[in-house]
Amino acid sequence: MTATQIQSPRSGKISPQYRRSGASKGNFEMAAWLFMRLSGVVLVVLIFGHLFVNLLVGDGIHAIDFGFVAGKWADPFWQFWDLAMLWLAMLHGTNGVRTIINDYAEKDSSRFWLKAVLYAATAVIIILGTLVIFTFNPCPLDVNGVPLPGGFCPAA
Repeated sequence: MTATQIQSPRSGKISPQYRRSGASKGNFEMAAWLFMRLSGVVLVVLIFGHLFVNLLVGDGIHAIDFGFVAGKWADPFWQFWDLAMLWLAMLHGTNGVRTIINDYAEKDSSRFWLKAVLYAATAVIIILGTLVIFTFNPCPLDVNGVPLPGGFCPAA
């Protein structure tokens, strides 16, 4: 084997050594790398704040029920807190899986379709999660305009 060739670990074939081209892809990968670090720090704060409020304040885990979530989401502060946690966690995880796909998918077509499925799933989860947070109604009415039973809503 010459100095300009290396053994490929996957196929056993001899492939030419990787040579960096002069063309730049832009700063997307640098921005993605920086996003992972910054979003990770923010996520740690958001998640530990979420756990502290839900598990340690008040009656702890015994207080978590539909009424607890309804009371929390009645406050816009907690809506945006949970929204930030949802968006950052989904984008952080998507970026990590995108990196794994780029590293391990060998064919361009496989890489394309795996990332297409990843981005579609991410979009669906972010859209549905955002809709749930902002359209959540703890006192839904049935078809005749009568409040549904359950005890979480004030008497109508």
